[in-house]
Amino acid sequence: MSSEDKYSILLPTYNERENLPIIVWLLVKSFTESKHEFEIIVIDDGSPDGTLEVAKQLQTIYGESKIVLRPREKKLGLGTAYIHGIKHATGNFIIIMDADLSHHPKFIPKFIAKQKEKDYDVVSGTRYSGDGGVYGWDLKRKIISRGANYVTQVLLRPGASDLTGSFRLYKKSVLEKLVQSCKSKGYVFQMEMIIRARQFNFTIGEVPISFVDRVYGESKLGGNEIFQFAKGLLFLFATT
Repeated sequence: MSSEDKYSILLPTYNERENLPIIVWLLVKSFTESKHEFEIIVIDDGSPDGTLEVAKQLQTIYGESKIVLRPREKKLGLGTAYIHGIKHATGNFIIIMDADLSHHPKFIPKFIAKQKEKDYDVVSGTRYSGDGGVYGWDLKRKIISRGANYVTQVLLRPGASDLTGSFRLYKKSVLEKLVQSCKSKGYVFQMEMIIRARQFNFTIGEVPISFVDRVYGESKLGGNEIFQFAKGLLFLFATT
């Protein structure tokens, strides 16, 4: 691949004022050490806790070329956040990840190396293969996640071991096509992205990652998300 490759990291945020400075510092450190061109696009959805103000302070520290702020007035969904971020991304590769420190930037060089191995269209972080794993979850949460992933594997045969994870690297053109084709929202969205990638015959590589439960703030997974996941799974099963 070209030495002029650039990586745009999309960080959708909502009430992440404690986590944002840490994740940005880790991202800058990782990319500086690996010597890859990058930009961090912060898409804040009207966080009432002052996340956007923190992001503005980070922009003064690292510069407007590295920290790009593209806020929205309110929560409008993950899919639309990606569409919004893609419009402003100047990289030919896009990395999506959570801003809550669940995903460590130290894995990004492995994503980049994996992508270059076979010119993959998508590289997905997996908690369920190799030395990947989950830390900080109680037994109930682990069972829900494992169960959801297992049922999805049986019904949809997606060709990837972790469907509900959200730490991935995409070719920009591939992500644009996938986001436009997806109909799901919330917890199901990441799963549909992989299913659609398989439909379009995009190639998918995987990198084992360690997922750590959020350090600050509250988890956004609840009973409604589980219901929506089951509903979305049935929709995909019926339509793919």
